Amino acid sequence: MTWLADNWRTVLDLAGAHLYLAGVPLLVGLVVSLPLGWVAKRWPRSSPAVITSTGLLYTIPSLALFVIMPLLLGTQILDPVNVLVAMTIYTVALLTRTVADGLTAVPDHVEQAATAMGYKGLRRLVGVELPLAVPVIAAGLRVAAVSNVSIVSVASVVGVSQLGDLLVDGYNRVIWAELTTGILACVLLALVLDLAIQAGSRALTPWVRAQGGRS
Repeated sequence: MTWLADNWRTVLDLAGAHLYLAGVPLLVGLVVSLPLGWVAKRWPRSSPAVITSTGLLYTIPSLALFVIMPLLLGTQILDPVNVLVAMTIYTVALLTRTVADGLTAVPDHVEQAATAMGYKGLRRLVGVELPLAVPVIAAGLRVAAVSNVSIVSVASVVGVSQLGDLLVDGYNRVIWAELTTGILACVLLALVLDLAIQAGSRALTPWVRAQGGRS
């Protein structure tokens, strides 16, 4: 396409910004979700409150959240920090339940065996429970990654540049090549993140590959 040939540098720059705005909240959101999910699993009575309260965060409209963030954070309307914080909130909303489900799925006899071997508290969580919960958590991360890539594009409406700029400009000026490029670039970016999460999950769970090789 002629348009892409003339603007490929702009597309790459916007894709880099989009990856930053979608990827950083994914990592930060995971870090925040781990203790919240552990609390929900460790104290079952707290689970409904933790899961429900975090899940409700996802019901906040993205555009409204982007607009409210400067008021809450004291930042400028065009500051990318607004989008980073908002996307972290959405990531936590998606991942807290996933982390809790992953930790709950660890068999009781495995936890008991780990305790008998001296693994207690934080050591058991990090050394036994979290590694076994990786496949479930990775599945949630894949969903959150796709969601983040999609929602970040809305930030173009409030002036934060990323691939959504191509969608807005292409639509407003009826430049179909620009619009199509924006859509395909978002899909490709989501696919790249998905593949990276899958690769990370496989690297952290070598026993799963070993079991697959024996079957």
